[in-house]
Order: sequence, then C-alpha cells, then structure tokens
Amino acid sequence: MAIKDIDQGEDITQIRHGIRKLCESFTNEYWRRLDRESSYPTEFVRSLSDAGYLAVLIPEAYGGSGLSLAAAAAILEEIQRAGGNGGACHAQMYIMGALLRHGSEAQKLRYLPAIASGELRLQAFGVTEPTSGTDTTSIKTFARREKDHYIVRGQKVWTSRAEHSDLMLLLARTTPKEAVAKRTDGISVFIVDMREALKGGMTIKPIRTLMNHATTEVFFDDVRIPAENLVGEEGKGFRYVLSGMNAERILIAAECVGDAKWFIEKASEYASNRVVFDRPIGQNQGVQFPIARAYAQMRAAELMVRQATILFESGQDCGEQANIAKMLAADASWAAAEACVQTHGGFGFAEEYDIERKFRETRLYQVAPISTNLILSYIAEHVLGMPRSY
Repeated sequence: MAIKDIDQGEDITQIRHGIRKLCESFTNEYWRRLDRESSYPTEFVRSLSDAGYLAVLIPEAYGGSGLSLAAAAAILEEIQRAGGNGGACHAQMYIMGALLRHGSEAQKLRYLPAIASGELRLQAFGVTEPTSGTDTTSIKTFARREKDHYIVRGQKVWTSRAEHSDLMLLLARTTPKEAVAKRTDGISVFIVDMREALKGGMTIKPIRTLMNHATTEVFFDDVRIPAENLVGEEGKGFRYVLSGMNAERILIAAECVGDAKWFIEKASEYASNRVVFDRPIGQNQGVQFPIARAYAQMRAAELMVRQATILFESGQDCGEQANIAKMLAADASWAAAEACVQTHGGFGFAEEYDIERKFRETRLYQVAPISTNLILSYIAEHVLGMPRSY
C-alpha cells in the first residue's frame, strides 16, 4: 500500500520522484549500520548536495536552484518516507534564511556559491546553551568587539552536525542583558568559519543520545571572529533568527509527515500479510483503528503544513500555522510510530525491521526544535489572547 501524494504541481512531483530514486541507493542496511556505529551519513549528504537538493532555497544568482519552501519540504518529507534521516542535513535549508535575508552582498557572494556547490557545508546552528534551554534571550555566550575582530567566550549545547560542518551560524550576546532595554536586544548573529575556529579556541564534544543525531557541545575559549562575519546589525540578531523559525517549524513538520507515512505504510502492509489464528491481523479492528487514526492525523497535519507553506511563500504571517503544523505533524508521526510497533509486536523491536530506529528518531520531534508545550503556550498567548505563561 502506497499513500497517495497531495497534488502540488508537476515540479514538486518531479522532486519527489528524484528524491525517491536517490534514496534507493541508500538501503535500510546503510541506515542500520550508521545507527549501530553512531556514524554520520556522509555519502548520503554528499549525494544530496551533488544533486543540488541542499541548494534548493539558494537563489540562482548564487548558484542554487531558487525554488520554493514547498520544494524543500517535499525533499525532507521524502527522505523520511524512504526510511532515511533528513536531520543529517536539514539545518542547511532553514538557517540559510538569516544569511539570505540579512547578510551583506559580500557575505552572500563569499559563502552562498560555495554552499550551493557543496564546497562548504553550513550545517551547525549555535543557539541553545546549557542554562538557557528554549529561553534564547538568556544566552551567556558573549562576543566582545576588539578592533576588527570579535572575541567569543561561552558554550553551546545540542549543536548538531558541528563535527560535519565548515560553517556555523552563531548567536551570541554583544551587549550584556543588564544593559539593554529589552531582553531581545543586544544579541548578534555571526558566521563562524569552524575550520579556523578549531585552530584557535573552539572545541567540540560529541553527546551520545537516544538516536543517531550527531549532536554536540561546543566551547568557545576566546575564539576570534572577523568583524566582517557579523550578519546584519550588531544587537539585532534575535530578530534575524526569529524570522527563520517559521521555516524551521514547517520543514521539521514535513519530516514528521514523511515519518508518519513510513510507519503507516509499514504497519498496513504487515497487518494485511501477518496471519495469526488463520486470519490476517489487519482484519481485527483493534489493529486497524490505531493505524487508521494515525493516517487521519497525518493527513490533517499534511494540510496544515501546506497552508503554512503557502502563507510563508506569500510573505504573510504564518506563526500560528507553522507552529500548529509542527505540533500536529510531530503528534501524527508519534501516533503512527506507536501503532507500527504495536502492530508488529515483538518484531517491532528487532533491528532488522528498522521500526525501532525510526521510532527513536521520530520521538525527538516532541521536544525539538521546540517542545509541544511551548507551542501550546504560543497558541494560548498569541492566537487566543490569554495571559503569557512564561
């Protein structure tokens, strides 16, 4: 059983077919081996880059495809649906916006063509810190201006792909929190050349986690960053990062939709073919209903992802839709994962079926890149007008 795609036009259909074809070369055994060894899918990411898929949001003038967010969402959805993990490279799509919207022309010319060609990898996003969590305005990493450089001290955590990236988009305070009128002021964004930073004060420590996500802690011990690597105006960085978070929510939601489709297809097929007591287990409503409900949840989430994408592409405010899309899609993928494990019984825990790996991977999106509880708080305050809870 193959779930039909919602029609989004011939261009998106071709992208979906292209990704499916590319993913055929990266079998389940490939992903199992990487998971077993906690290894990064270097060959997979290189293939995506060589085919131009990671440059989909970079304008043609800078060597990219100049396509829509819908195209990027389709790419990530299909990677998940094929049993892979787009988390190995998805940040390159959603953190690109800060450079595209707020970077100088010199920065765009210097970095974007090399990123589009795959010569440079922009995968690391240095935002979260051990003591700040989701409260980004409480970050303590500080960048002090010293002539034509900034000197950076501090620590980041959950900085995924840092060991596999040439560049990092770094958020750091340039004015102490006590010296600004608003907590969101005094924070700046920098492009960090990690190849140079690792020679002068940056260290990276891998964090072993429930799933193979290549995440790390990063320490800055007086790392020198050229002043020309400041993105936009000093002190305005929080707004620059905030403007890209809707794209992040939408793309992560698309991945969750892809995960849900993978689980639903896997569970439906097994339920139809697994015979116990002389009948397919899928003939029992107790097996059918959780899978059918997960399918309905997935379709609702898919439609919300599409609405959020349309609003984003037309330049309209889509904070409500992007957040709801992410929450509904994460819930749908988790419901589908639960149904898939339950349908397979003991085999759902066997490595060779790939369900336990995908089960662990999709659980992440209940808490990252923003937790479900914070999305509910956002809806309560910004959509329903209720008092702020935090």
